[in-house]
Amino acid sequence: MIDLYTLSVSVTTICAYVAGAAGNIFAIGLFVSPIPTFRRIIRNRSTEQFSGLPYLYSLLNCLLCTWYGTPLISSNNMLVMTVNSVGALFQLVYIVLYMTYADKQKKVMMLGLLSAVVGIFAIIVFGSLQIVDPDLRRDLVGIISGLSLISMLASPLLIINLVIRTKSVEFMPFYLSLSMFLMSAAFFLYGIFNNDIFIYVPNGIGTILGITQLVLYFYYKRAGSESSREPLIESYAETM
Repeated sequence: MIDLYTLSVSVTTICAYVAGAAGNIFAIGLFVSPIPTFRRIIRNRSTEQFSGLPYLYSLLNCLLCTWYGTPLISSNNMLVMTVNSVGALFQLVYIVLYMTYADKQKKVMMLGLLSAVVGIFAIIVFGSLQIVDPDLRRDLVGIISGLSLISMLASPLLIINLVIRTKSVEFMPFYLSLSMFLMSAAFFLYGIFNNDIFIYVPNGIGTILGITQLVLYFYYKRAGSESSREPLIESYAETM
């Protein structure tokens, strides 16, 4: 006779894997979302009014979440590690491209901030490895990465405010909002099935914000207020 507890655990594990795999796939939509922006930057050989700060912050967030997903910090979170390591690679490419076409002042600023990001991450990694208690180490890194992810996922609040004020979805691309919602929802379920509060809480918040963005998009889209210009403001969150 099949042990019901074992069967339940197996089903939960499978559901967690499916949700995590889906989250990895949906996250690609977020990772590639800046490509049109960088096509424009490369074409015009100028960063224009675009800011490089979101890519630096996204890099730090991806690095922190990658570290949390490693076996040294938490167990059964390989899908978190893989998706965020890929995300970190995307952000590095964007940062290099941005610095290539930025003016001298922006290059110096970006280089300094990039050094700060690497330094902060190195301090967190080194500091956490000094903690002998694995549960305390996991909780500390989980809190840090969770707060980073929450602040990243909350960044669309600025865009939501702009959409309401301008009554236009020009600065809130549909596929970007959809990707954030799907990715957050998938990792919310992954965190639930994996019983990981540091994953399901921030992604639960991201899911709510994603729904809010989609509702606003369809409301103002129906009002016929969308412009055809490329957005100069970008907001995209990395995953956990």
